[in-house]
Amino acid sequence: MTVTKAHIVESLFAKNLFTKTESAELVETFLKPNFIKPPPADTEWNTIVDIYTKWYRNYFYFCSKYHSPSPSNITDYFESKFARLEYVGNGKFNVAYMRHTEQWLEIFQDLSLDQCLEAIQGIPNLQP
Repeated sequence: MTVTKAHIVESLFAKNLFTKTESAELVETFLKPNFIKPPPADTEWNTIVDIYTKWYRNYFYFCSKYHSPSPSNITDYFESKFARLEYVGNGKFNVAYMRHTEQWLEIFQDLSLDQCLEAIQGIPNLQP
């Protein structure tokens, strides 16, 4: 695919469509309250400490930050992307989730932004 000036402008327009307000509302009102829990007192298991979003090229990711308290850990914190929206033009997105195989599996195509946010809220595979 050849990237044209029109494609770049359209991609930037998509980022503006996907406002931080809309994604932040989903993160703050649904994802964080349901998936960030106080860690157990004596555990070595990884726990989610933050959920956030970020753009990278044509992809908008929903990410979780984990704390790894184990004494044998490599790092204290790590990031895991759990849902991905790919902008495909005309205000539409493809939706994918990260499988346990560390590969993205696209499950919806050509959804509006509202449909994407509803899918993330309603489908467990699109949640951390």
